[in-house]
Amino acid sequence: MTNAGKQRRFPTGDLARVAVFAALIAVLGLPGTLNVFGNVVPITLQTLGVMLAGAILGSWRAALAVVVLLVLVAAGLPLLAGGRGGLAVFTAPSAGFLFGWIPGAAVTGWLVERAGRSPGLVRLLTACLVGGMGVVYLVGIPVQALVTGVPLANAAQLTLVFLPGDLIKVVLAAVVVRGVQRAYPDAVPAVHQERLRAGGR
Repeated sequence: MTNAGKQRRFPTGDLARVAVFAALIAVLGLPGTLNVFGNVVPITLQTLGVMLAGAILGSWRAALAVVVLLVLVAAGLPLLAGGRGGLAVFTAPSAGFLFGWIPGAAVTGWLVERAGRSPGLVRLLTACLVGGMGVVYLVGIPVQALVTGVPLANAAQLTLVFLPGDLIKVVLAAVVVRGVQRAYPDAVPAVHQERLRAGGR
């Protein structure tokens, strides 16, 4: 009985999806980093992967995908943009943004889950904006201020340089997810959850 319950909670297909999205976030780091206007926190494409994970996997699976990636990074694998890895990245000014990926992915997924079987483009845009940007900033900016010793307002002002690129990522993620979910309904978190409750994989 216990084993059957575990299989329902952690089906093989879900574990594979978590691994795929952890790898996707890592791959989006290959183009490297960009530091602008003296900001010590780099601009990367990896937050796009966080948004995609949340909108397609749903809350806890997306959060788990990010956790898997960060555990591998902590183990020393250079999976962050710019080939960064190791425990030192979690004490850097960008550490808060990395930790913010976890609740950011979860909130994105949670909002999409509440959209039902056919999330519209507006709901997807809102989920990526609130989770993929708002939540990540909410965690990242205070940590950046703490690590660098600058006032919170100054850290927030430095983060303004991220806004144009992150807004483009929000739109891109929403459009991509909308297309994927139309072609593959199981990529809609609510649909996937229904199938799992019905005993599917």
